[in-house]
Amino acid sequence: MQREFNKITVGCGWFLASLVFITNSFAGNNIVSKNDIEKSDVQKLYQQYCASCHAVSRLGGMGPALLPENLKRLRKNKALKVIENGRAATQMPAFGNVLTASQRQLLVKYIYTPLENIPDWGMAEIRKSHLIHYKPASLSDQPIFKADMLNLFIVVELGDHHATLLDGDKFEPIHRFKTRFALHGGPKYSPDGRYVYFVSRDGWVSKFDIYNLKTVAEIRVGINTRNLAVSADGKTILVGNYLPHTLVLLDAENLEPVQIIVVKNNKGKTSRVSAVYAAVPRNSFIVALKDIPEVWEMYYNDKHGADDQWGNGGEEKSRFLIRHIPLDDYLDDFQFDPSYTYLMGAARNAKNGQVINLDLRRKVAELELTGLPHLSSGITWIYKGRRVMATPNLKKAEISIIDMTNWKTIKRIKTLGPGFFMRSHENSSYAWADVFFGPNKEAVHLIDKQTLEIVKTLRPSPGKNAAHVEFDRYGRHALLSVWDMDGELIIYNARTLKEIKRLPMKKPSGKYNVYNRINRSVGTSH
Repeated sequence: MQREFNKITVGCGWFLASLVFITNSFAGNNIVSKNDIEKSDVQKLYQQYCASCHAVSRLGGMGPALLPENLKRLRKNKALKVIENGRAATQMPAFGNVLTASQRQLLVKYIYTPLENIPDWGMAEIRKSHLIHYKPASLSDQPIFKADMLNLFIVVELGDHHATLLDGDKFEPIHRFKTRFALHGGPKYSPDGRYVYFVSRDGWVSKFDIYNLKTVAEIRVGINTRNLAVSADGKTILVGNYLPHTLVLLDAENLEPVQIIVVKNNKGKTSRVSAVYAAVPRNSFIVALKDIPEVWEMYYNDKHGADDQWGNGGEEKSRFLIRHIPLDDYLDDFQFDPSYTYLMGAARNAKNGQVINLDLRRKVAELELTGLPHLSSGITWIYKGRRVMATPNLKKAEISIIDMTNWKTIKRIKTLGPGFFMRSHENSSYAWADVFFGPNKEAVHLIDKQTLEIVKTLRPSPGKNAAHVEFDRYGRHALLSVWDMDGELIIYNARTLKEIKRLPMKKPSGKYNVYNRINRSVGTSH
């Protein structure tokens, strides 16, 4: 399906047609203009340095789509800086020492040039992509292997686009299976832990039956997709897209498409979706928007009554009631307090974060966060009788600790470099924080949660990036990834910090414990 789709994209056709034109021109069939040569040059540059992540069509792959419609918040001078220096919290490398200033200018001009056509991806295209590999009646309702079904891990291996189901007691792989290209947003479990749902950057949603070790259904919901969430009752999947600007509602049983919701404000402006999350205690979904300073809370029609501040989010009558909450700034990245009353969020280019009370439907405080916080990787715990939130910062070598009773920053813990992930567990005395960016990327700090001091720094694989810790369901063991093609999953005794085992893997990134995820452990993301 992906190959067929790429063949019909105008961006790809434009690239191939240009090569034919240039070839014919040099054969004496045409006079080649300066603009034609420039177009050929920039397409060759794009093909060499950009297409592997963003696709020849510019519609996105492992990286997002590079189109004017997706770059509204990124000024051209900032885009130049991104190409030159890379981008924090992404796999975008720096090309400042590879490309000349004029080449970087050409690429910026190219990605801000509209495609003649952007392919439609509506209900007809979504339905056509739907694949049912196994019907539920054909599969066993009992696991076909023996293990604690709530102490399993899904480990995403980005290196060769696979995932491994790992026994969380024996730390032995149970099953390794192929995934779609460039998974994004982290897998999500059904409430009972039997099914896991994946979404890829190019819009493919997959449902995997852990009991039977089978991918049972797949569907493509968009061209460039952000992430998905599973409803509290496990019956509904909501997926957010960058392109088109839509939310897609799926029936969780077989991924049958139910509805497309156009993402727009009351003035008709559309937006990419930054993220979707399930607020399980509220029986709702929370949606952050990339291009509109709002956050949406989405309830089912049969759960709440409408009022004049609610809209349906699309042209047709929605199955949701959507509460639009206005903000002072965009909200790209966020986390919740344990009750899901408060949402803490920040824009990627803002100086401070925002605290939104979802019951009051308004901002109630600001967070002093100036280092580009990665809030979705932050965690909370009880410190001196009060709940605190800790977040790494993508541009500062420090971890911010915030008192959640008054939203004040009470400490900044200096680290060996900017970090990406923090993790802990209710039964652990330590918070683990990586040093994802910079020369000390091999280091992982352990912070005592009651003294707020770094008490130990691990360097498990010198020279290789160590990141993303996840605990087993009991908090007894911590699993750490070495992000390398010849990478490893390292298991530690979470109390003594003694290394227990190493499992070779292909660039293991996130690992996700069933119990911790479905029970919304405050030590991990949800």
